[in-house]
Amino acid sequence: MDVLLLSRLQFALTIMFHYLFPPLTIGLSVVMVYLEGMHLWTKDGRYHAAAKFWTGLFGATFALGVVTGIVMEFEFGTNWAAYSRYVGDVFGSALAAEGIFAFFLESGFLAVLLFGWDRVGPKTHFFATCMVCLGGMFSAVWIVIANSWQQTPAGFALVEREINGIVYQRAEITDFWAMLTNPSAAHRLIHVYLGSFVLGAFFVLSVSAWYLLKNRHAEFARRSFTGGLLLATTASLAQLVSGHLQAQNVAEHQPAKLAAFEGLYRTEQPAPLYLFGWPDDERREVRFGLAVPGGLSFLVHEDFETAVPGLDDLKEDYGEPPVWITFQTYHLMVAIGMLFIGATLLTSWWRWRGTLWEKKWVLRFYVGAVALAFLANEAGWVAAEVGRQPWVVYPSLIDGELMGGLRTSDALSEAVEASQVLWSIIMFALIDLLLFAVWVSVLHTKITRGPDWDFPESAAAEGNMKGLLDAAADRPDHDRSLTEAKDGGRENEGGGRRDGSPPGTS
Repeated sequence: MDVLLLSRLQFALTIMFHYLFPPLTIGLSVVMVYLEGMHLWTKDGRYHAAAKFWTGLFGATFALGVVTGIVMEFEFGTNWAAYSRYVGDVFGSALAAEGIFAFFLESGFLAVLLFGWDRVGPKTHFFATCMVCLGGMFSAVWIVIANSWQQTPAGFALVEREINGIVYQRAEITDFWAMLTNPSAAHRLIHVYLGSFVLGAFFVLSVSAWYLLKNRHAEFARRSFTGGLLLATTASLAQLVSGHLQAQNVAEHQPAKLAAFEGLYRTEQPAPLYLFGWPDDERREVRFGLAVPGGLSFLVHEDFETAVPGLDDLKEDYGEPPVWITFQTYHLMVAIGMLFIGATLLTSWWRWRGTLWEKKWVLRFYVGAVALAFLANEAGWVAAEVGRQPWVVYPSLIDGELMGGLRTSDALSEAVEASQVLWSIIMFALIDLLLFAVWVSVLHTKITRGPDWDFPESAAAEGNMKGLLDAAADRPDHDRSLTEAKDGGRENEGGGRRDGSPPGTS
């Protein structure tokens, strides 16, 4: 078998398995910071109990993220030695910064976060939670910068170095800040953050909806679902804006990738935007597709008539990425994102009206929707990485001229053999399956046990904790402002609702 294909397959499986966990830990860490902050502010034990529950699930996920990430660094040396020589100066500095400024930060406070609930004060524990959250954020910064540099290189020079009598070409940093602020880094980082928030929110929604369907921990589940819904709605809408800006950035710096996203084989004016379809490389067209006329022109240039270059005009300079998989994963990500926007807006409306908890089919949707959130993150990553092929380091457009670039076929280790890669894939697959089974088992145990929620489900409690969405659901006639409705809950402490209905029935 082809050693290049096997090595690409091995790295793809490794990073796709790893990428299940870091986005979830980033999303959950934001939830934990919010809950502990609210506990310090309100002194309400419910926030403390909720933070403790989600922290347990975070801990299991964080451990898997660390273990699965280590494997990639070994593969850089074993399978991709030529790549490591080429980008070592750039990628090495980014990975070193990630280890020093991010991983040490989150790992240093992780023990306090997981085991310090009864050993340190609430403020100290909250500080540890913030540091773990910041560590995860910083980690994403450095990893995304390193990856973005490969997509849009900047702040470097190509030099020749002699190693063991052989002359190699290397990319060495000439401007560190230009490397950090390479053209795609900010757009991609925001996109990754928002994807993480969406995943964390849908994870909270899934667990909460499952409790509601099982009629367990009802008050905790309703509160968690409401908070998760607010985060999911906000992040999904923001992701739409981020995706648009990201597409414009790709069009400017990686035009062949954008053409592959949309199956644009030939330059068209105006260029259509496909909602779905089946790219056919032989016919050089998208079959069975539904397209918005001029949609791609508008997406890229905010003008329905401007031409967008196709692959036939770009492949001489940039090569041609595998179109089918790039097209399908990109459209899968977009479709799931649009589904999330529609679903969360509609669900927020039902929550506002106070009719959400009666809709069991909606809750069932959210139990399974977390799988779609994982799928959207994975599909986006695959589209971004496959779309830059055949380059592992994309050629740079400097002063109107293309320079540099490292083809994936030239990045492979000289000594590695196909049989070695094949056996390592089998071994990694078995270990990953075992780790995944352990992770699922730990989550199942923690979720089944549930939070330490030993609080009476009372209207008084809801009054203390009431947020704007809760308040909104309590004013079906819309005869009071949100703040009046919210304060009304406090006035009713010790009793039922203003309309006399029993507590906990909204």
